[in-house]
Amino acid sequence: MQGALRTEICRKARCYTLAEMYARKLRAEMTIGAERRPVPLDWLDSFCMRNFTGSAEFDDTLPTGEGLLEASLRVDPSRLAAAMSEWFTKRGKGNGQAVVVELREEK
Repeated sequence: MQGALRTEICRKARCYTLAEMYARKLRAEMTIGAERRPVPLDWLDSFCMRNFTGSAEFDDTLPTGEGLLEASLRVDPSRLAAAMSEWFTKRGKGNGQAVVVELREEK
């Protein structure tokens, strides 16, 4: 019985040791003026980890690299992109120009 219990505990604990956190993998690209590039990791981190929008719908997001993030299935990518665009623009990340974020789901 002890061996079966240990196996079950290890199986359940795998959710904390997997490389992937959320089901949805997103690529985040931004356009400022005529320039298009991946959203910098520090910008994603600022938005996702210290999100001052007051919207709990974006709590299930995790930046994983330059222009990459993971999100739960509860997160609506179009709403997330719009919120990021507004947040980055308001904080002057576009140096006076609008920041337009586009999210695509990775397959």
